[in-house]
Amino acid sequence: MAIENPSRDEIKDILKKAKRIAVVGLSNNPERTSYQVSAAMQKAGYEIIPVNPTIDEALGVKAEASLKDVEGPVDIVNVFRRSEQLFDVAKEFDGMGAPVFWAQQGLVNEEAYEFLKSKGYTVIMDRCIKVEHALTKY
Repeated sequence: MAIENPSRDEIKDILKKAKRIAVVGLSNNPERTSYQVSAAMQKAGYEIIPVNPTIDEALGVKAEASLKDVEGPVDIVNVFRRSEQLFDVAKEFDGMGAPVFWAQQGLVNEEAYEFLKSKGYTVIMDRCIKVEHALTKY
């Protein structure tokens, strides 16, 4: 199965409705892409929840060790991990109640995609959430 992302209109709708984004692999280093992208999304009004067992906090928010440690509803799980790690993240994502799994630009894993799509989740891969937000301004 080829990976097929939602349309730009669907992505716009996802971003318009979303409030909380859990970011797997968020770094506390301002030089890292995960930090820069998440900072931009935080500035745009989204609540960012860092998910990284190797840091205490990022962007002024306490980091959680894993997705299962995140309290409350999450609208999007945005992933900054290598493509070969996406299936493990997808398995942890499954059942947490978040409707959207988003793998950042350059990240693709067909096994994770097929697993999540078969369970009815919205899956976006190989797209930058910051770029999509800028392109779909509402």
